[in-house]
Amino acid sequence: MHMATLRAVLDAVPTPVIVVGPDERVLASNAVANTLFGIALDGRSCASFLRHPEFLQGLEAALRQRRGGGRRVTISVRGAETHLAASFAPVDLDEGALALIAFEDLTAQEQTLTMRRDFVANVSHELRTPLTALVGFIDTLRGAARDDAAARDRFLAIMEREAARMIRLVNDLLSLSRVEAEERRRPGDEVEVLALVRAALLTHRDGARAAGVTLSLDAPEEEIRLGADADQLTQVVHNLIENAIKYGAVGKEVTVRIRSLEREPVLRGPAVQIEVIDRGEGIDALHLPRLTERFYRVDTHRSREQGGTGLGLAIVKHIVNRHRGRLKIESEPGKGSSFIVILPLG
Repeated sequence: MHMATLRAVLDAVPTPVIVVGPDERVLASNAVANTLFGIALDGRSCASFLRHPEFLQGLEAALRQRRGGGRRVTISVRGAETHLAASFAPVDLDEGALALIAFEDLTAQEQTLTMRRDFVANVSHELRTPLTALVGFIDTLRGAARDDAAARDRFLAIMEREAARMIRLVNDLLSLSRVEAEERRRPGDEVEVLALVRAALLTHRDGARAAGVTLSLDAPEEEIRLGADADQLTQVVHNLIENAIKYGAVGKEVTVRIRSLEREPVLRGPAVQIEVIDRGEGIDALHLPRLTERFYRVDTHRSREQGGTGLGLAIVKHIVNRHRGRLKIESEPGKGSSFIVILPLG
């Protein structure tokens, strides 16, 4: 087989493939392989672009021992870690005893496994702390505090708070699971945004008063209707208002601002914008890109003290994604934060 024919065959293959000669130089490669490694591979020594012991051992076995097999390698491509499965097969062509190597990019799978491990570790950590506290207080109530009424009442109050925290965590996990399961299904209800937001503000009125926070609504008079899941959109508004009350400064105001947009550039059409604004401490720009990650907290201790699970904004993000909308977070230390949800109309 001529090299031109071989290259034409390789270019028709959708996965990265190279053919290596007896001198361990690339005789032919397809465009996908060149894109994977970010360079033109033809004529290059394999060790010059993939100096990995597992890869070189697999190449040696295919070329010298005429033995195929698979190897896993991890490389850095353009500053990012890439996980590859390399499959080696000895081939005999007019040019001699060669090796055909196919690569499979496993990076997405590895990232999914890492996320799953991190998720399990985070859930375990979040549950272990209150459970440890509960076990400790139960032992104390059975022993030293058995006949101490004041201590018993104090410990029971703490146990109730820790149990409530676990319930909130489990409820948020179930909510996140449901939202993710429905993310690809478009909502079919029609929702009147102003009525929904007013109801949410009414629900949080007493909590805001207890926290020393004033709630206000800045919205047009006319109705704004859009296709949405009413329960999920209510959850978005509740989560954002609750966060603003918790982390907004005492004695300050939390404002919910609603606007109709004739054309939103990213959504390429009319939209409604729901903005929840607090006048709290603000958030450093370093944290903003990670706020919607599961269990990510700017201030872990304060968040737990406030009863936060670290899942609220992750739930908001998935709900907004299901509605084909956008979530923007703007904040500046000392000047408060704005959480902006933009949903398409029509």
